[in-house]
Amino acid sequence: MNYLDEFKKFIFSHNLSTGVRLTLGAIIPSLIFQHYGILSDMIAFPLGTLIIGATDNPGPYHRRRNALLVAIATCFVVACITGFLRHLHFVIFIEIIVFGMLFSLVGVYGNRVNSIGLIALLVFVFNIDDHLSGNMVLRTAAIFAAGGIWYFALFMILQKLLPYKLIQQLLGENFIELGKLLSIKADYYFANPDYDELFNRMVRQQVLLRENHENLREILFKTREIVTESTNKSRILMLMFLDSIDLFERILNSQQNYSNLHRAFDDTKVLRLFGTYITWLAEEIQTIGIAVQSGFASHPRRDLDEAFNKCQKAFERMREYKMTHENMEDFIMLRQILNSLQDVTERVKKMHRATTYDAEVGKGYSLNVEGDNFIPKQEYHPRILLDNLSLKSSHFRHAVRVTLGLLVGYIASLFFELGHGYWILLTIVVILKPAFSITKKRNIHRIGGTLLGVATGFLMLYLIKDSTALFIFMMLAMILAYSFLKINYFIASTSITLYVILSFNFLNPNHIQSVLEDRVIDTIIGSVIAYVISSYVLPVWEHSQINQYIKDALDANRRYFDLVAAKFTGKQLNINDLKISRKDAIIAMANLSDNFQKMLSEPKRQQLNMEEYHQFVATSHMLTSYIASLSTYAQMLDYSEFSMEFELMIRQIDRQLLAAADVIEGKASNSFEIARESLPQNQKLIELLAQRKKEIKELGIEKADQSPSRKRLSDLKTINGLFELISTITIDEIKILQKIKAASV
Repeated sequence: MNYLDEFKKFIFSHNLSTGVRLTLGAIIPSLIFQHYGILSDMIAFPLGTLIIGATDNPGPYHRRRNALLVAIATCFVVACITGFLRHLHFVIFIEIIVFGMLFSLVGVYGNRVNSIGLIALLVFVFNIDDHLSGNMVLRTAAIFAAGGIWYFALFMILQKLLPYKLIQQLLGENFIELGKLLSIKADYYFANPDYDELFNRMVRQQVLLRENHENLREILFKTREIVTESTNKSRILMLMFLDSIDLFERILNSQQNYSNLHRAFDDTKVLRLFGTYITWLAEEIQTIGIAVQSGFASHPRRDLDEAFNKCQKAFERMREYKMTHENMEDFIMLRQILNSLQDVTERVKKMHRATTYDAEVGKGYSLNVEGDNFIPKQEYHPRILLDNLSLKSSHFRHAVRVTLGLLVGYIASLFFELGHGYWILLTIVVILKPAFSITKKRNIHRIGGTLLGVATGFLMLYLIKDSTALFIFMMLAMILAYSFLKINYFIASTSITLYVILSFNFLNPNHIQSVLEDRVIDTIIGSVIAYVISSYVLPVWEHSQINQYIKDALDANRRYFDLVAAKFTGKQLNINDLKISRKDAIIAMANLSDNFQKMLSEPKRQQLNMEEYHQFVATSHMLTSYIASLSTYAQMLDYSEFSMEFELMIRQIDRQLLAAADVIEGKASNSFEIARESLPQNQKLIELLAQRKKEIKELGIEKADQSPSRKRLSDLKTINGLFELISTITIDEIKILQKIKAASV
C-alpha cells in the first residue's frame, strides 16, 4: 500500500471537503458568539448549521439548493410544534406517531428527501425536552433556522467560486475506485488465485462504482452548464466521465476462463508479467483520480509503452516456441487479453492528457448520447406516498419500526429519568434503517464508537488541561466525524462522541462526568431497542426481495444481449441504445449483488438457499461481462457473411434467457428441455479452424502467420466462444433457479 497516495485520496476527497465545510460552518459563528459571551444562548445556531448541512448530498446545484431550503423550512416548523407542545406528554405520543410515520415514509422519494425526513426527526428529538430552548421556543427555532440559512449562504458562495469542484471530486473518486477494480482483476493472473474471494471483492467494488456513476450521471447531465456550455473544462470533464464508463465496461469484458489460463500457462512467466502490468495500469488510473480531485495535471509514473511492449514480446516469444496446432486456441485467448491491455493502455494515456485540460484534448468533442435517458428519474407525486401505505411496502414497514422504536425509547427516557434522555431517541433514529443488515452494522459501530469516544474523551480531559489544545482536538474530531459519516460509521460515531464530550466540557465543565455516563447508558438503551425492533417488528428480509432482483437482472441482460447480438445478424447498432442497455444491465447486476451482500449479515435462519443465490450472483456477473465483451466486437467488426450461423445461436440463447425468467416467475415452461439443448455449431468457423490448424502444421508458425485470415479467424473464434460462454452461463442459471424453486416448494 502506498500510504502517500492514500493520504492524497483522503485530502482531496469529497468526504473531507464536506467535513471541513460543516466544521468551519459551525465553529466560525461559535467563536464569534463566544467572543461576545452569548454562545450558550445561541447554541442552536451551530446546531442548525450542522443538521441542515447534513442534507447537502452530492447532486445537481438546483436540487441541492431546493433541498436545503425545504429542510430549513421543515425543521423550523417541526421545532416550533415540538417546542410549544412538549409539556403535554400525550401530545408528544401523537407527534411521535405522526412525525415518525411521515418523515420515515418520505424515503419513497429518494435519498435526498429521505435525508430531510431524517434531520426533521432529529430536530423533533432535540426539542422534545427543554434542554435546548427553555421557554423561548420561537426564538430558538429562529436561531436554528438562521444557522441553516448561514450554511445555505456558505453553499451558494462556494458554488459560485468553485462550480466544478464537486464534479472533480466525485469523478476523481470514480477513477480511484476503477483503479481498485482493475487491481482486483490483476490478482487473477498471479499464482493460486482465490476465485471466491476475488469475486466477492469485485462485487463490492462494482456496487461502489454503481453508486458513484449514479451521482455523476445526475450531476453531469442535469447541470445544464456541463452539457451545453462551451467551456473547455466542462467538455473535458464530460469526456473523462464517458471515457471512464467505457473503461469500466472494458474492465468488465476482460473476463476470461482463468482456470484454463493457469492450466495452459502457469509454467511460464507470461501470466505473472500480465498481472504486474495490470497492477501498474491500476495505479496509473488511481493517480489520474487523485489528479482530477486536486485539479493538478497527472503524469505517468512508468513508461507504459515500454511495459506493454515487454508483455507483447514475451507473448510473441512464447508463441513462436510453444504454439502448435493443438494449443492454438489457448494462444488466441492470450492474444485477446493482450489486445485488451493495449486498449486500456491507450485509454489511460488519453486520460493522463485530459487532466491537463488542454484544449486539444476536448477538440471535436460531441455528446453522442441523449442525456435524459441516463438521468435517474424521481417523481414527487403524492400518489407514490399513498401507494406505499401498505404492509407490502418495505418503506411503510420501516416507518412503523421507526415510530414504534421512538415510542418505546420515549417511554424509556421518562422511566429512567436520565439527564440526556433524548440521546436514546437520537440513537434509535440514526441506527434504524430499512435493511436489517445495515441496522445491525450501525448498531455495532454505534456502541463501539460511543465506548471508544467516551474513553478517549475521558483520557483527554484527564491528561490535557490546556483549553486551546482541547479545542483543536474537538475541531479535528468534528472534521473526522463528518468526513466519515457516510463511509465508516464506526470512526464517525467515535468522533461524534468525542467532540460532543469536548463541547460539553467547554459549555458546562462541572457536569462532564454525568455527560459521560449518560452518553454510554443512553446509547446502549437506544441500541438495544433498535436491535429488538429491527429483528422482530415487521422485518423485511432480503431473501423475500431477491427474486425480483434476479428477474430484473435477467430482463436487463436479455435486453442487453438482444441489442448487441442483433449486430451479428446484419442489423445496425444504435450506440445510444447500447449505452442505455449497458447501464441498465450494470445497475441490475449491482442491485442484485448489493441485495446478496445484505443477506450475508442477516440471521442464519433467514439465509435461505445461500449457496444457490451465491452461484446465481456469480453467473449473472459473468453473463454481463461476456455480453459486454461481445458488444466490443459488435462496435468494431462486421461479419454479416456469418449472420445465418450467428442467428441460430442467438435464437437458442434468447430461448434460454426467456426460460430462466419463466422459472423465477413460476411459469410453466419447457425449461428442463431447453437446458439440455446444445448450442448450434458454427460450421463455417469449424472449417476455418481446421484449415488454420492444417496451415500451421504443414507450413509452420512463421509462414502460416502471413495468411490474411489469421486476425479475422482470431476474432471470429473469440466471438463464437463468447456466444458459447453466454449459452453455458444461461443454462447454468436455469439449473440454479430450478434448484431454488424446488427448495422453496
